[in-house]
Amino acid sequence: MNIKGKTAVVTGGTKGIGRGIASALAREGMNVCISARHEDEIEEAVRVLDEEGEGRASGVVCDVRDYEQVKSLFEHAISEFNGVDVLVNNAGIGIFAPVEEISPEDFRAVLETNLFGVFYCCHEAIPLMRKRGGGYIINISSLAGANPHPRMAAYNASKFGLNGFSEALMQEVRHDQIKVSYIMPGSVNTEFGGDAPDESKSWQLQPADIARVVLDLLHHDERALPSRVEIRPSRPPKK
Repeated sequence: MNIKGKTAVVTGGTKGIGRGIASALAREGMNVCISARHEDEIEEAVRVLDEEGEGRASGVVCDVRDYEQVKSLFEHAISEFNGVDVLVNNAGIGIFAPVEEISPEDFRAVLETNLFGVFYCCHEAIPLMRKRGGGYIINISSLAGANPHPRMAAYNASKFGLNGFSEALMQEVRHDQIKVSYIMPGSVNTEFGGDAPDESKSWQLQPADIARVVLDLLHHDERALPSRVEIRPSRPPKK
């Protein structure tokens, strides 16, 4: 895909992996529409993306658990950039506790953010991509989508579900010239889960590593579809 001048929507695009992806796409000349739940974070991110990128940046407050807010996100992208070519479903949360201790509200929040939110965004993006003659949907999953762990039942369920959703969607829309891939990172040094990035964990992946995978996917020849990408730290601490 020749991405210069095209438009990408990146959910959860103000920090961590999403910010790294939005920044990389902007530097490649794409128009980038980001979303997050906090307006002040969006304003700061848009300002920096406009300064460092060749394309234009815009953003809107959106909790992807709310379908009406997702609809407004894509209406904003249309009004600003006349359409959508790339969707990066990055917004996600993790709440980690034993099943008997996690509240029903927290369990629902994880599933609604990590899985329902992806469905809502794809539901809105696919008709827009068809109008453009094709597009690319990239879902940010996790190695936790294939490797279950104790205290991670909610997160595992959301990412296992996301992987299955992505595989099915890929087969549904491939003949509409819409590609679907999902990326499964291991440990990434971000604010995810409430922790601050930790300089002592230099062995972990960085947001830029995931952004590079996104760019590689977009630059593949049209005939090629790496539908699932696993990426993990090359030298984690020995156990």
